[in-house]
Amino acid sequence: MAAIQQLLDIPVLWEKLEHKTEQMLTLIGGKSPHVAKDNGKYDDQRLDWWTSGFWPGILWIMHDMTGRAAYREAAWNWDERLERLTLAPNSFDHDVGFQFLPTAVIKHTLTGDPDALRRGLSAADFLAGRYNLNGRFIRAWNGDKTGCSIIDTSMNLSLLFWASRQTGDPRYAQIAQAHAETVLKHFIREDGSVKHIVSFDPHSGEVLEVLGGQGHAPDSGWSRGTAWALYGMANTYRHTGDKTFLHAARRVAHFFLAHLPEDHVAHWDFRAGSSLDGEPRDTSAAACAASGLLELAESLSAVDGRVYRESAERILKSLYEHYGTWEDAEHEAILLHGTGHKPAGDNVDVSLIYGDYFFVESMARLAGWKHRIF
Repeated sequence: MAAIQQLLDIPVLWEKLEHKTEQMLTLIGGKSPHVAKDNGKYDDQRLDWWTSGFWPGILWIMHDMTGRAAYREAAWNWDERLERLTLAPNSFDHDVGFQFLPTAVIKHTLTGDPDALRRGLSAADFLAGRYNLNGRFIRAWNGDKTGCSIIDTSMNLSLLFWASRQTGDPRYAQIAQAHAETVLKHFIREDGSVKHIVSFDPHSGEVLEVLGGQGHAPDSGWSRGTAWALYGMANTYRHTGDKTFLHAARRVAHFFLAHLPEDHVAHWDFRAGSSLDGEPRDTSAAACAASGLLELAESLSAVDGRVYRESAERILKSLYEHYGTWEDAEHEAILLHGTGHKPAGDNVDVSLIYGDYFFVESMARLAGWKHRIF
């Protein structure tokens, strides 16, 4: 713990985080937050939007860490609310892991609730049903995009690994590992940079093209996509024990860390131009990468993992000191200066609920949290 104490005063920071989440509990309530803009108020996004699990995920982590009933009560019915949407037209897609891991799955883990187990397994069935056999990938969006797959799905694979453990049925894990192998083959470049969207022929499985998506260009280095890959491959190693995924996570981590600016908080894309001066940061990418780096460090010996743990601490220290809302009791978010979709001009220089979630998750890890959501 010496290195942690040297970089971060965990008890002091955790106390501030508890105070902040208590404020959020009052201010956000039952909303499904995604973005908070200049007024500091989170929106109330539709429940089938991909970000709907992150606020209840924060609540479950805080309940697990503090034992406070208020967090548990606020988090309790989120998986039920999501399940109701399955009875009507909805937009669920590859991101059901983001929605049901921080709700139904962690709820079952912490409480043993049988309905939460059923809901989590139902979500896993849905995700497994999106697997393309010839291309060995999980398709991304709905509609006519039957051949598209995206790096974000790396984070949703934990839902399938969990379902295999719960049921004893290896097919969920087989699909997850097959998709992860496709990520290694087609998404992660030799230098550790990452593609956002790969379009496959849905019939033959052949790669058709690479698309820039939320990154600057098809050959750029979108920072949040890099974080998804780092964390997702580290998780896949934890679930499979296959060191190919561990090596991939380390390669992506090296790319991410080598391209950080002096304050350790990533720009929205590492290759947004010849100079990144004036380009917006993405605190959500930084927070997600920090949690992924901590996961990676735990998979290694203390000596080999130290560089990743200390890098995560530096990121978190900068987020805490320079990007937080600690002194603003009315601001509903934790972190400022996130970037959602820069090429589309959507949600640039805002607070993002998934940035807040991964900051809370990272700090909980450093404070001794024993459970995992992803």
